[in-house]
Amino acid sequence: MINNPFYVYALKDPREKPAKIFYIGKGTGNRAWEHQAKIDDSEKGAMIQAIHNAGMNVLHTIITDNLTEEQSLKIEAELIAGFGIRSHGGLLTNRIRPNPDNISKRIKINIPIGCYEKAQMGLSIVKSAVMELAKANPEGIKNSDAAKYLGLQSDYGGGSKDYLSYSILGVLMKEGRIVRNEKKKHVAKTE
Repeated sequence: MINNPFYVYALKDPREKPAKIFYIGKGTGNRAWEHQAKIDDSEKGAMIQAIHNAGMNVLHTIITDNLTEEQSLKIEAELIAGFGIRSHGGLLTNRIRPNPDNISKRIKINIPIGCYEKAQMGLSIVKSAVMELAKANPEGIKNSDAAKYLGLQSDYGGGSKDYLSYSILGVLMKEGRIVRNEKKKHVAKTE
């Protein structure tokens, strides 16, 4: 009996012998098969189209199931970090920005392989939540709204500086997905 709806899956290229993984994801229901139904313009989409053009179908492997969303995110992050993304010499077509090559060689801390990619996955999920909140409130949201209602508030040292939510809103503004209006509220741009 399955109690938790999430699973982690791999998409594989059947043109290779043995079939090679080219994408890792997490989802519920038919998520693993939706990529073929709606081919996008990503590197993953180009791979799926090439497989179809060869007269074949993508192979799907459910790596593990009966997971909570948190468990599935952790496993997905570890697998992506382990296999690596193509733009950084790995196997996967996942859209995670790799650790920039221009990080100073004189860094003073140890940055474990995959750590940056996990942070970028987490950032992507938090940005998505902030965008949902902004879209649900067309009049706009304040930083304090994002911090309070999404559990991003800080209580470090008794202070209440919500830098994380400010940073997320700043990234979304830089990406052009949110604008700040005259009332100093952040409004989602209509797509």
